[in-house]
Amino acid sequence: MKKLIRMLVPSIIGSGLTIAVFLLTGLNHSNTPVFHAGQDIVPVHKTIYTVKENGEFVPLDFTGVSKEVMNSVVHIKSIRKVQGSNQYFFNERSPFGDMFGDEFFRFFYGEPKPQNPGRSKPEPFEQIGTGSGVIISSNGYIVTNNHVVDQADDIEITLHNNDSYKAKVIGTDPSTDLALLQIKKDGLPAMHVGNSDQVEVGEWVMAVGNPFNLNSTVTAGIVSAKGRNINIIDDKSAIEAFIQTDAAINPGNSGGALVNLNGELIGINTAIASPTGAYAGYGFAIPANIVSKVVEDFMKYGMVQRAYLGIMIRDINGDLMKDKHLKISEGAFVDSITEKSAAGQAGIKTGDVVVSVDNVPIEKSADLLEQIGRHRPGDQVSVTVNRNGKELSYNITLANQKGSRKLISSDQQDILDILGASFETLDKDKADQLGIEGGVIVKELNGGILENQTGISEGFIITGINNEKITTVDDLRKALKHQKGGVMLEGIYENYPGVLFYAFGLPD
Repeated sequence: MKKLIRMLVPSIIGSGLTIAVFLLTGLNHSNTPVFHAGQDIVPVHKTIYTVKENGEFVPLDFTGVSKEVMNSVVHIKSIRKVQGSNQYFFNERSPFGDMFGDEFFRFFYGEPKPQNPGRSKPEPFEQIGTGSGVIISSNGYIVTNNHVVDQADDIEITLHNNDSYKAKVIGTDPSTDLALLQIKKDGLPAMHVGNSDQVEVGEWVMAVGNPFNLNSTVTAGIVSAKGRNINIIDDKSAIEAFIQTDAAINPGNSGGALVNLNGELIGINTAIASPTGAYAGYGFAIPANIVSKVVEDFMKYGMVQRAYLGIMIRDINGDLMKDKHLKISEGAFVDSITEKSAAGQAGIKTGDVVVSVDNVPIEKSADLLEQIGRHRPGDQVSVTVNRNGKELSYNITLANQKGSRKLISSDQQDILDILGASFETLDKDKADQLGIEGGVIVKELNGGILENQTGISEGFIITGINNEKITTVDDLRKALKHQKGGVMLEGIYENYPGVLFYAFGLPD
């Protein structure tokens, strides 16, 4: 695709050149100068233009676009009521966003210890976080980052005109770090969503949000890169193909808008690359095409319909090319194929290099994640791979993580998937050894409700839910199926004394 050409064109505004003649009087007259102007003085401006691919000259003017888009960006305050506890909360968001991750806290405080119910608990307190959001529908729908509202008990939206409303969470998706909210208000100024595929590196963009609680802040820069994977989303199925920009983005911009000069939303600002936690040159935004798909899923199905090829991939570098004797230097290398793999069933093999999806070139792994992330289970895609220097194409019907090609609505979703963990019934011999009737082991945490809300660790053995005895995975599923609101887990760790309790909340 041809790149847009940028140029500066000086433009003189006015009908002619102003002429001024200064005449000094003779020695025998007053020393006051006399001015003779040939025309009225007209101000001179320089105007920056950008030239589109079709040759059209477009003024580079941020003022009009700023006025248009600021009304569509909101301030978000999220409040989480935290019950006092003796354990560390690693996943909390500070007022400075994602400056510090779990590793920071582990470095200073060590690994988390299970809560000791025998100790007295500190008083409950509130954690307040702030961020931004974008109005995408006139009837009150607002998109933001998942991490802005994650685990919030109360969410308050403030519009550009300072009107405030309570917000309801319609859906959250940790794998893309997106969330959809709704307020009870009609006639809102919705922002038009653009096509992020048409975004070009070098294109002028603006970031709109509320950094450091400075409401309605606009910064400008260019698109520095596309398809960036910076490994910031803490989710097993994370999709990272960020638009990178040098428009200044700071804590509080999260969930705000990245817009082009047409005032179209091309991305949701999500992260910054910084050694200090404040702007240091680069910000990252989720492409609008991924945002549109996730929002549509929430509206239609109540949950995100995630599609998978069923392959493990990695970027190509010089070492990999040498080790695997690859003929090409760009693409997504197929490192392994998962069980019930849609790609494997279609004929793709380990060692192949994916070079295109539906004729869209794949240069790195992030490109492939982005393209597949726009689809749902049951969609068919054409995937081209390079195998030993020869290109082969396969038509693949995508599936979900369990291998099913059917769409699932939120009321059909397995409650255990919502918890974000895998479980296993405790072996009877092991139960006898531990002196319990039975239980369910938390085998693996995947960044869901259990991990985010409780601080529970893998290996915890669930023996009860809300005073109901649990001995098998089926018991666990049945006990949670019709639960709403607060849930109390009871159980033990194999090598830790005493019975422990973890509380969490299920969505309505």
